[in-house]
Amino acid sequence: MSARKAVIRSGLEALYATGAHVFLRPFLGGVGAILTLHHVKPPRLAAFQPNRLLEVTPRFLEDVVRKLRRAGVDLIGTDEMHRRLVERDFRRRFVCLTFDDAYRDNLEWAFPILKRHDVPFALYVPTSFPDQVGELWWLALEEIIARQTRVGLTMDGVNRHFDCASVAEKRASYEEIYSWLRGLASEIDLRSTVRDLAARYGVDMAALCREQCMTWREIAEMAENPLVTIGAHTVNHVMLRKCSDEDMCTEMRNGAAVIEAALGKRPQHLAYPLGDATSAGPREFRAASELGFKTAVTTRPGVLFPEHGEHLTALPRISLNGEFQKLRYFQVLLSGAATGMWNGFRRVDAA
Repeated sequence: MSARKAVIRSGLEALYATGAHVFLRPFLGGVGAILTLHHVKPPRLAAFQPNRLLEVTPRFLEDVVRKLRRAGVDLIGTDEMHRRLVERDFRRRFVCLTFDDAYRDNLEWAFPILKRHDVPFALYVPTSFPDQVGELWWLALEEIIARQTRVGLTMDGVNRHFDCASVAEKRASYEEIYSWLRGLASEIDLRSTVRDLAARYGVDMAALCREQCMTWREIAEMAENPLVTIGAHTVNHVMLRKCSDEDMCTEMRNGAAVIEAALGKRPQHLAYPLGDATSAGPREFRAASELGFKTAVTTRPGVLFPEHGEHLTALPRISLNGEFQKLRYFQVLLSGAATGMWNGFRRVDAA
């Protein structure tokens, strides 16, 4: 376990064991929360899973839904969330479920659970994924390192080689290369680097997209159900903050336009790809509003407060993280205690 994960887990355990999350909930719990999910599928057995944080099991998802139902929390869609924030209707606490990237396991595993429990949710679609040309570069990097005992690439003009024979070496290599890629100034440089690695080490990025992501037909099947709201997630799943003004707006605008052309309805809600402060900031928040989106969600951690009605395109979310699949951790996160401390007790983080 990495030091960062250990610290987070220790913090969650401490807040739960001391009951601090119960004490702090009236002060930090806000009026509701938006949950972030990606993959929902049975656990993998492989020891090397650097992207496990993006995967939760069907059982955990169902446990979360049942927990919320028992707690009397309203499970609502994004349109209803928007209404409550705008009209300041906070008589009942609410939770909104959202899924990023339109992975096929959402249809296979998550959808049956949510239909069974009558839970509305949003599915944010980066249109290059159902077009079957998307680049899931983080999964490609995992596949490359999983297959190899040694990986070489040029980083900042220096030829580097990474030993990847053991699981520990694979994890260390992935973390260093991933961090370096995320720190590159240009998304173009990131993509070209991973394309080159994939070509040299025999990983088919197009096949990864076909295997992992839904087709338009499958998305249309889901969209017919009134529980489902289809949201925009750009075209190419790029870190918008690294794009020019023109490219940023084009990604947002065209992502919505392609969804409208494919499904017959323009999406009213947006999720910023990756969604942290390095990927979306005030410029993106303004652009999303100017392009007419009712809401736009980040991955900045936090619950919703009445003040978010004035920042509808900078909404925080709580991640259902595959590394922390325990209901007690979820209770702590939903209480606002952990995210409140993380945010320095700021209610809104839109800077």
